[in-house]
Amino acid sequence: MSKAFTKELDGDEDDDVVLPQLAKGAKNYITPAGYARLRSELLELIDSERPKIVETVHWAASNGDRSENGDYLYGKKRLREIDRRIRFLTKRLEIAEVVDPALHAGSDQVFFGATVTYCDDEGASRTITIMGIDEADSHAGQVSWIAPVARALLKARVGDEVPLPTPGGVRLLEVVAVHYPGTQNN
Repeated sequence: MSKAFTKELDGDEDDDVVLPQLAKGAKNYITPAGYARLRSELLELIDSERPKIVETVHWAASNGDRSENGDYLYGKKRLREIDRRIRFLTKRLEIAEVVDPALHAGSDQVFFGATVTYCDDEGASRTITIMGIDEADSHAGQVSWIAPVARALLKARVGDEVPLPTPGGVRLLEVVAVHYPGTQNN
């Protein structure tokens, strides 16, 4: 069969980014700052970026032959990406449960939004902030509240040792300090 008669894919399947999944019925906890960032991104996509791309695609379509029109093809692809992100953000913001970590200011117990310093059983110290799954950034020392280390630390107090199951066996973590936004380290 001639290659001319085979369907070429746009590569859309490769563009699908695996997004964090929530278990059915699970809460989507998020900080007020994280909610504001996601809402701001959604509004920017809807009010600014999408209309610009629609205008480009409209202009490119009016130029005639769409099959070899790069502006048209890439514009349509970008529109699909934007629409996919808009749907994702809309769904996530609808089920978001905003939790203000400042409510626990002064507490020595680990709750959502806490910045926790802990030592493992080998003496290594690490500081993490427990965030929502849509806002956590591992490069900034933030972990999702559903991450194993966060689940192990939640509800522990300063001085507590908590077990962390790992593939290499159970490790003990000792909570050294807990603080919340707007407070000093304990």
